[in-house]
Amino acid sequence: MDKNVKLAFIGSGAMGEAMIAGLIRTGAAKPDQLLACDPRLDRLQELKEHYGVVIYTENNEAVRQAEIILLAVKPQALERALKPLRGVVRPQALVLSIVAGATIQKISQSLDHPNVVRAMPNTPAQIGEGITVWTNSPSVNPEQLEMARTILSALGDEIYVDEENYLDMATALSGTGPAYVFLFLEGMIDAGVHLGLSRHVVEQLVVKTMLGSVHYYERSKVHPAALRNQVTSPGGTSAAALYYLEKAGFRTALSRAIWAAFERSQELGKGGASHTPEPQNKPE
Repeated sequence: MDKNVKLAFIGSGAMGEAMIAGLIRTGAAKPDQLLACDPRLDRLQELKEHYGVVIYTENNEAVRQAEIILLAVKPQALERALKPLRGVVRPQALVLSIVAGATIQKISQSLDHPNVVRAMPNTPAQIGEGITVWTNSPSVNPEQLEMARTILSALGDEIYVDEENYLDMATALSGTGPAYVFLFLEGMIDAGVHLGLSRHVVEQLVVKTMLGSVHYYERSKVHPAALRNQVTSPGGTSAAALYYLEKAGFRTALSRAIWAAFERSQELGKGGASHTPEPQNKPE
């Protein structure tokens, strides 16, 4: 990325910091190109000391200087963050949003600015192991697309899509996905402790089992059902365990959970309240 390009981060929480760290780690940007904005001065000082970035407590001051504006606030705080920035964004600047549910149209209209990229990363981005799905408004030029790709690549892998509605689907699947994995991880660890193993031993067993299984799947390149069948002997321990998972509606619960996340992402895009809705009955 051009050394003269400046990036203003509107929101410097976990994902904002992950992007700052990734850009510096990969050499895509220097610390003095990164303008961190946050109302909390203590948070800004922490980022300045750790990464050497330039800090601002007023978003509009940083935005006036930036060629790229990265929106990394909570969905419920987006409208409040955007309102003072209307008319402040440079005409040729790129706005890159990672705000869940917020549509390109909403961001563009709120800022009165046409050049918008919408992206959905996930929390493994904090260690450079994330996956980000993204798309753009028609007015974004090829140079800006490459800048967006460079930024998102600093978080891990990236997948470009042509249709914006895929972003809400990605939010439900990969964006929210780590929460499902962590819950499953927690449940297996608790079960191992209940069996009588020490938590230290259980954590090693479960983590290595999950990592190894995923890597095995990646290398084998066959359907997960085929791999499951390989370890499910007739009348064996796997068969017994899988029977109870199926009886408990494991697949149905997971499918409904992902659908609930998808619906919630759409609600957030419409300015929905900050409650967690009851999932609707949808086809599995």
